[in-house]
Amino acid sequence: MTDTSAFWDKVADRYSKKPVADEAAYQKKLRVTREYFRPDMQVLEIGCGTGSTAIAHAPFVKHLRATDISSKMIEIAKEKAATGEIDNVTFEVCSIDDLNVADQSLDAVLALSVLHLLQDREEAIAKVHKMLTKGGVFVTSTVCLGDTMKFFKFIGPIGTFLGLMPLVRVFTVQELVDSLIEAGFSIEYQWQPGRGKAAFIVAKKAI
Repeated sequence: MTDTSAFWDKVADRYSKKPVADEAAYQKKLRVTREYFRPDMQVLEIGCGTGSTAIAHAPFVKHLRATDISSKMIEIAKEKAATGEIDNVTFEVCSIDDLNVADQSLDAVLALSVLHLLQDREEAIAKVHKMLTKGGVFVTSTVCLGDTMKFFKFIGPIGTFLGLMPLVRVFTVQELVDSLIEAGFSIEYQWQPGRGKAAFIVAKKAI
C-alpha cells in the first residue's frame, strides 16, 4: 500500500504548477472565510499543500500555522512565503494525528480539501473542536463523493493499494454536516458551486 506522504511528495511540483480548477469559486471561498477573520486571530491550516491559501489569508490574521504531511509541499510553501516576504505564516511538516495544540488556543482552523483524505474524519473534527476557543470557526472545503460517486468506495482502495492515488473516503455532504453537528459545531455557512463540487462549510464552536 502506498505511503500517503510519499504520494504527495511525488506530485508536489506538478501540484504547485496546476491552475485552480474554478477560480471564481476559490475567490468566493477566500472572501467568505475572511468575513470571520480578525487581525488578532491565531489560525491553523491542516493540509496546506503548497501554501497558496495560507499566504493569501496571512494579511488578515495575526499568525497562521500551516501544516501538511508532505515535506516537498512544505518546501515549496516556504519558498513562496520567502519570495512574498510573508513573515506571519509558519509552515511545518505534520499530520493532524501528531499536531500538538493546546485546548481552546485557536480562533480558526482551516481544513481545505483534506477531510475526505483522512482515515477518520470524526476523530479529526473532534480534535479541531478541542483546539478552538468558544465561538471559534472551522472552515472546510470537502469533496463528498457519496452524493455522486458512491461506487468509488469500491474502486478507490484499489487505486490506493497500487500507489496511483491517496486514500479517499466516501461520504455525503449530509454525513459531513452531521459529523460537525455531533462534534458540537453549528453550521454558519454552507455552499456548493455545483453538483459534485466540494462542499464549503463554515462551522462555529458553540458558546
